[in-house]
Amino acid sequence: MQSLDRRHFFSAGAAALAGSTLPFASTPVTAAPSKAAGRVKLALATYSYWHFTREKYPIEKVIDHAADLGVEGVDVLHMQMANEKPDYLRKLKRHAFLNGVGLVGLSIHQGFVSPDKAKRQRNIDHTIHCMELAHELGIPCIRLNTGRWGTSKNFDHLMANRGIEPVLPGHTEDEGFKWCIESIEKCLPAAEKLGVHMALENHWGLARTPEGLLRIAKAIPSPWLGVLMDTGNFLENPYKKLEMIASRTTFVQAKTYHGGGEWYTLDLDYKRIAGILRKVNYRGYISIEFEGKEDAKTAVPKSVAMMREAFGR
Repeated sequence: MQSLDRRHFFSAGAAALAGSTLPFASTPVTAAPSKAAGRVKLALATYSYWHFTREKYPIEKVIDHAADLGVEGVDVLHMQMANEKPDYLRKLKRHAFLNGVGLVGLSIHQGFVSPDKAKRQRNIDHTIHCMELAHELGIPCIRLNTGRWGTSKNFDHLMANRGIEPVLPGHTEDEGFKWCIESIEKCLPAAEKLGVHMALENHWGLARTPEGLLRIAKAIPSPWLGVLMDTGNFLENPYKKLEMIASRTTFVQAKTYHGGGEWYTLDLDYKRIAGILRKVNYRGYISIEFEGKEDAKTAVPKSVAMMREAFGR
């Protein structure tokens, strides 16, 4: 199957919406960059203020922080939401609007790597449910995971093993990829109907490597599936691996580690990463994910300043 670069990814999507028969795969065309080429917007990930270790930090306060810092968007962690009641969703949407901040991403937790068909279906149903929540909130994109084999004792154990996890005994990686691809395909009709884009993250599991992530992305040539580049999830040779997924990237989560990382610390060169994204004419959001031990009140403004310097904002 031919590869699908980012420019053709979006042109194919536009053609599909217009009822065109334009094929997804074609020879890439290099256009002269416009003055706006590579221009991006910043967002704050609500996760920056809540690392699953204490009382949930209110989404409303993160919206306030984004407005105070002059950041254009907020990337919402689904598990951090107070509830899913319609009144709460409307209040979040209104609060963001009144503060001039867009709700731009919904990061969800699900996984399709399981031999249990019923379990996979529950995760498909959960994914579609989260797309419906995103639609209600006016969020155009959800973060998607492949899922993991579940052979690690816990997440701390997984991190201690640098994200490497043994395959479930009696099964193969090929089976895992098959389950994942089939499950995502079942989510596509809902994504198209709701107008919610799915961005598959290099978030451990089958997407721990660029090869694994791209194997799934290339198998599903849909304008409703892209790649979420998490700059902190390739632990070795990150720049080469980020380059490999850049052309399919539709959303970026940029890790920072002020005060030392919760699980590890990467010394990332964001000017170099900005150059990688600029080469593929990425114009989407850079969602700042602070994952360090410093107080977020001081670390997040530092992270915003770092991204502005790197991306020329």
